[in-house]
Amino acid sequence: MSRSGQMEHETLIEMSATTDGEDGNGPFFETNSNIDSDNPGISEGLSSTESTFLINNHQRIDKHHQSKDSVFFRDGLRRIDFVLSYTDDPNKETDKKKAERRKEFESNLIKTGLELETEDKKESESGKIYFIKIHAPWDVLSTYAEVLGIKVPIKENDIDPPRENPLDCLLKPFKLPNHVMYPEPDYFTAAFSKQKQELFLINDQNTFFSPATRNRIVYYILSRCPYGTEEGKKKFGIKRLQNNGTYTSAYPLHDCQYWKKAKEELCHSERFTLYSQWAKFARFYKEQPLDLIRKYYGEKIGIYFAWLGYYTEMLFYAAVVGFFCFLYGWITMDDNLGSKEICSPDIGGQIIMCPLCDKTCEFWKLNTTCEPSRYSHMFDNVATLFFAIFMGIWVTLFLEFWKRRQARLEYEWDLVDFEEEQQQLQLRPEYEVKCTQKRKNPVTQEIEMVMRRSAVNFFGKLFLCWMSIVFWISLIIASMIAVIVYRLAVYAAFASIMENNDALRPVSSLLTPQLATSVTASCLNFIIIMILNFLYERVAIWITDMEIPRTHLEYENRLTMKMFLFQFVNYYSSCFYVAFFKGKFVGYPAEYTYMFNVWRNEECDPAGCLIELTTQLTIVMAGKQIWGNIQEAIVPYILNWWGSRKARNNPEDLYSRWEQDYDLQTFGPLGLFYEYLEMVIQFGFITLFVASFPLAPLLALLNNILEIRVDSWKLTTQFRRPIASKAHSIGVWQEILNGMAVLSVVTNAFIVAFTSDMIPRLVYFYAYTENMDSRMSGYINSSLSFFDVVDFSNDSMPIENEMNITTCRYRDYRYPPDHGRKYLHTMQYWHILAAKMAFIIIMEHVVFVVKFFVAWLIPDVPSEVKARIKREKYLTQKILHEYELCKWQEKLREKSNCAEVAKQVFASKGKVQLSAAM
Repeated sequence: MSRSGQMEHETLIEMSATTDGEDGNGPFFETNSNIDSDNPGISEGLSSTESTFLINNHQRIDKHHQSKDSVFFRDGLRRIDFVLSYTDDPNKETDKKKAERRKEFESNLIKTGLELETEDKKESESGKIYFIKIHAPWDVLSTYAEVLGIKVPIKENDIDPPRENPLDCLLKPFKLPNHVMYPEPDYFTAAFSKQKQELFLINDQNTFFSPATRNRIVYYILSRCPYGTEEGKKKFGIKRLQNNGTYTSAYPLHDCQYWKKAKEELCHSERFTLYSQWAKFARFYKEQPLDLIRKYYGEKIGIYFAWLGYYTEMLFYAAVVGFFCFLYGWITMDDNLGSKEICSPDIGGQIIMCPLCDKTCEFWKLNTTCEPSRYSHMFDNVATLFFAIFMGIWVTLFLEFWKRRQARLEYEWDLVDFEEEQQQLQLRPEYEVKCTQKRKNPVTQEIEMVMRRSAVNFFGKLFLCWMSIVFWISLIIASMIAVIVYRLAVYAAFASIMENNDALRPVSSLLTPQLATSVTASCLNFIIIMILNFLYERVAIWITDMEIPRTHLEYENRLTMKMFLFQFVNYYSSCFYVAFFKGKFVGYPAEYTYMFNVWRNEECDPAGCLIELTTQLTIVMAGKQIWGNIQEAIVPYILNWWGSRKARNNPEDLYSRWEQDYDLQTFGPLGLFYEYLEMVIQFGFITLFVASFPLAPLLALLNNILEIRVDSWKLTTQFRRPIASKAHSIGVWQEILNGMAVLSVVTNAFIVAFTSDMIPRLVYFYAYTENMDSRMSGYINSSLSFFDVVDFSNDSMPIENEMNITTCRYRDYRYPPDHGRKYLHTMQYWHILAAKMAFIIIMEHVVFVVKFFVAWLIPDVPSEVKARIKREKYLTQKILHEYELCKWQEKLREKSNCAEVAKQVFASKGKVQLSAAM
């Protein structure tokens, strides 16, 4: 195959160790000796009417009359693959050093074969910013495509597509047009080889590699290009140059404005297609164009949206079941005999309860908690048990079916042979610069550079890192204790205010002191959570940077574990307190339990603590989702609006494409990390505590429908184009989700057993009822014990006793004061405790058995995908072997070294036969 546009020379990046004084200081670029004279970045692509001259080794061409809203160089042919920007003040000493670094850096970029074109600061909107446009010619792209193992088309896919589902016609309103869903034909692919270019379907070298692949290759070069030696160490990498202010930004360009198509015919306007078909909220009911997302943004972002879409789809089923469970509780609310007894003037109105705080609180009547007890039944009923078991199975189905969906995407996106070990070749520049020691690789037997780690330095950093994590987790626990102290301290204040304030009497049935304390404490806890999140994010990044992980994958995994551990404690600690600690260690009126010997521990409402857990979960979960959407959508919009306010007054053809993108926000390398973290924390809310709030999956579903469109809108309109990167899975998040799925079974079993009143009601129903016609009548009276007020300690006795109360009731199962075992636990208490433990063991074992059986039953990779993978591997090997056979036969005809060539021909025939047999 002829290649008229192919360059004469080759440029290779050398990732091995340097020698002779440059040991371990990072990679260097090896180029041919004639590169300076024959550099295509200086002479190629210029017309005869253009004047050229160099400014700091940049290519500079006189201005055309064409629009600056373009993704091409001034010649209109070479695509802009990357843009660098900087400001320069020659009078400042620091800027002189930066200029020297830039000159060296850009000179090395040109030596690698990249082509540069500079936009003077006078042509920028602010008059202060230089823009350097970078183009990667075919020779550079083909070289680094082989280095990075990028797969490219080798043959059209000849496997018949799956049969159409007869029900697909019903789903037509939810479908997108085929040209949006499938922007490219389906091909068999193979890793690119520069020496075997004839094998690949190269119709046009300018469009063979997608823009996402091109910017990935250019960034790979930028992150490893040296720019000089400082303090005896070789410095390199665009990230370091951005950190020290040499460059203000580095980014690939969007291909057009999001609200209209580009004018150039060579530009496909994929950004406009994504905005009009995907990012608009009016399209919330449509499927996502995952192939187009992958093509434009890269596999890593594509896999995130695939996971988020599948998670949202599975949430629909959980939301429907949860809604019907809630509906059941709402319908049967008026039939609940327990709340009827509490609200009855003859029962609840005659029961005098012991004070809920020391001295200042008064005796109170049970029917004052009528409304909360009625609403508690909506979440604390038999449907709750069913829903907790259902969610344990749903989690397993979601994770197993996602594995199958992920396997299908791996095949469709050419990620089958992409292993995380390939990332080991792509070391972090921050690690490479620290490599000062040589070591023989035990696998490859090649000399490689490694970082010198002394035992004292290593363990010192390790100790500092983990002590920092322990300190911040301790800070979270301390803040939670502070909120608990707040709850204990303000309850008495709320009780006295509500009792003595006539204005609050109309709402006193709804807004009880317990509820007011719970709501205000939940809001305060949410504010503390947000503040601690803001601080710890920066600390976690600082700690991970200090550890100097070897690869980007290792860096993300370490940061993920630190952030998730912190977020887990931060978000869920208050829910764990209400679910498993509040009201469990109260004591009894004669011997209350005190926190720090000062504050009396909280009691649950007579109807149980479940309604408080529901309140806590709703406030934290809903507040986090609202705040997250504000941060993700409104804040970037305001910043972009303010940053581009001047440029909006200029004609579009003068507001250049690179300046438009420069004014957008940066989607950093940790952008997806925060998106995953947000969704995983939400996943915890709807699984760990779902037994207390069946509507949690519905809230998550509504949020995620909005989240998909908000994320797509901000990525398409408010952020610069991210640098494309590969990923074949959601990474360590899969293991975190699996761990939370197992933990959710345990937490929901404990919530049903210890937080709800279901087990005590069942024990009373089957063992202690005295009315066979109405088995639950008398349950409230049975769950309350008697106490003689003369047994109050001096610190607990109420100051006022206007009603001359002699006996009060409290929530526990203890003998009355006139019994021989005064205030000791009754047999009913031990029966209930045994029933709770038995329920936990039975529920956990049943759900775990079902979970593991379902996981075993569902294969991770569909059989259809396995067959397609085998077919592709077979055809690829056959094509490659036949190509080798053809080459050796040509050499054999040339009659040079016939014996050796004949041996190679025979070996190649054997490979072809082996491929067919396999």
